[in-house]
Amino acid sequence: MRIRRILAAVIATAALAGLGLAGAATATAATAQGVSSYVTPSQCNQGGGTADLANNVCKGGTHNGETID
Repeated sequence: MRIRRILAAVIATAALAGLGLAGAATATAATAQGVSSYVTPSQCNQGGGTADLANNVCKGGTHNGETID
């Protein structure tokens, strides 16, 4: 009985993790398709990029090409 509960919990956790990854992939695809988004200079730096304040754009990192607000 205990094994069934543990197995059910493992399966449920894996299913929820899969849904979370699918949602993250959808959000990434929406950004990649040209949906404009704004980041702060701090968010740009935290994502591994450099804030180009002269052109108001993040260069490099996870927010590459996004507008700086």
